[in-house]
Amino acid sequence: MTGSGAEEPKTAVEWLVSAAPDPDACRREWEGSRLGTALLPAGRRWDVLILPGELGCPTFDVLTRLVRRPGPVLADLGDERLGFFVPPGTSQRWIGTGVRTAGRGTWIVVPYPGRVAGGVRWLIPPDGSGTLTDPSLLELSMHEAAAAIAGGGEG
Repeated sequence: MTGSGAEEPKTAVEWLVSAAPDPDACRREWEGSRLGTALLPAGRRWDVLILPGELGCPTFDVLTRLVRRPGPVLADLGDERLGFFVPPGTSQRWIGTGVRTAGRGTWIVVPYPGRVAGGVRWLIPPDGSGTLTDPSLLELSMHEAAAAIAGGGEG
């Protein structure tokens, strides 16, 4: 689930640290953290919509059937929560029950791309291009997943 090319993690790292107030401090945090994670601010390069696992996992399945490569997606190790990276400003406009938002003024725990990290992992790591998930497609995927759950079917 992590990148396989040697350049992918490097470009992903550059993209991620571009959101940090101090990119060098972010790199040091990744290196110095026993968990292999750093805190990055949401709201500058991306927002994150955080879904509970019972909706997030089937939403992820639907989304990856709709688009070849959505934006980055984080999951905690128990798949209790999934975080979908969406364009900045999305969290201010998002209306929905049970979805937490991380936008301007919030920070998220981010693992170093291409490495195993404690507590959180990439389901889809950033590729360095800045690709983010379209909120409309995410919403459509959530609706389809919720309908499948309500109907007792697979998402």
